[in-house]
Amino acid sequence: MRKNLFILPLCMLTVSVLAQDFDKNISTARVSYSSGHLQDSRFAMEQILRDLDIAIGKEVLKLLPTKIGALTYLEKEDNVTGTGAYTGLYVNRNYGADAKRGTIEIINNSPLINSLNAILSMPVIGGMVRDENQKIVRVQGYKAILNKSVNSETGKTNYDLQIPMNNTLLTLRIDDSSESEITNVANSIALAKIVQVAQ
Repeated sequence: MRKNLFILPLCMLTVSVLAQDFDKNISTARVSYSSGHLQDSRFAMEQILRDLDIAIGKEVLKLLPTKIGALTYLEKEDNVTGTGAYTGLYVNRNYGADAKRGTIEIINNSPLINSLNAILSMPVIGGMVRDENQKIVRVQGYKAILNKSVNSETGKTNYDLQIPMNNTLLTLRIDDSSESEITNVANSIALAKIVQVAQ
């Protein structure tokens, strides 16, 4: 209980500091623009976008499951960043221990989106690119690419699933798994809500 009493004020302080940085950057952008210092104005606006990406990423983290199958998430390894440009937000959550691990990674405006969508929408291209370890599946109405790989040292089969959703790419990886395990986990993730928040 005491721990929660300490964490709540710390969270409120963090929100307050972020709001102050946001207001400061808006003010800097306006003043710099008005005085003709366009590079300084651009830099302040990039900071604003980065801060927005991080705030959105934290909301996306709240939508991710705390368990995937039997694997519990590793809270200290949660990662949210924002670039303000290029790819935008990046969210990463890890699960499990050394013997078996899982990862959910979300990238907004990923450079891979266009090539994945081309593979998914044009069967001819998909047929040329795919091999026996790659397959197109459907997850919650989204077409996705399922990749299978076998670890040559351990002999264990690992899967990753790439799900392009508008301009957001969600990648799910699970070590020592099966196709049914990874698709069941993917179907348990709130994809529609993530897309809505990440836009």
